[in-house]
Amino acid sequence: MLGATIRPGWHAGALTEGDVLPPLWHWAGFPEDTPMERLGPDGHAAPGAFLPDLGLGRRMWAGGQLRFRRPLHIGERLTKRSEITGVEWKRGGSGPFALVSLEHAISGEGGLAIEESQQIIYLAIPDTYRPPRPRPAPEGAVFDEVVAVDSVRLFRYSAATFNGHKIHFDREFTTRVENYPGLIVHGPLQATLLIERAVRHRGGALPVSLSHRGVHPMFEHHPLRLIGVDEGAAMTLCTATLPEHGGHQGMQVTAEWA
Repeated sequence: MLGATIRPGWHAGALTEGDVLPPLWHWAGFPEDTPMERLGPDGHAAPGAFLPDLGLGRRMWAGGQLRFRRPLHIGERLTKRSEITGVEWKRGGSGPFALVSLEHAISGEGGLAIEESQQIIYLAIPDTYRPPRPRPAPEGAVFDEVVAVDSVRLFRYSAATFNGHKIHFDREFTTRVENYPGLIVHGPLQATLLIERAVRHRGGALPVSLSHRGVHPMFEHHPLRLIGVDEGAAMTLCTATLPEHGGHQGMQVTAEWA
């Protein structure tokens, strides 16, 4: 399901058992089997079971860092261990918010494969949508391509990752309860599309580490630009809107190769 959602020209058998798992595809593994009665009103697992309940109504990925120790393979038995390592309260222009830090260790049959740090942001739901300060798209790109991110792609990615967060597929909830102007493109989907394109640019070579950070919500009604700047052993990547829609960045990714 994931390949059919993110890869152009995908076909059955494109990846088979024993092939290397592409970077960030592990995000479609380890689905949370939260029963329906334990979901919150936004479709997330209700806070308090694992993630803390901090009394704020909005919760989403803020960013993360990953180090790839060894490749994983299709069909390999995987394990994941997660722990909360910190809760930090801050104050922004729209009021107090909190950052919850987590550490994940993903292992395959050959041992530790991925070390991942993740930051989740908790916010109050504002009365109206107030976008963050826009950051212009970078210059000097070695690729700058456009992909469609309509409601079908968002729904399919939600299904592939077993993500029940309504802001990605329930337009009425997103616009009337969360007060966004439209469905939101998943941060992990943006990061995955970027690293897929960067790996193609690098001739299939896989990165040894990457970091990602969401800097602006991206919405279904705007096509998504995938932009890459080559920095030698690293690449600076970002999604961005089209120039006629402001040309601002959405997701930032920095990837490094050996």
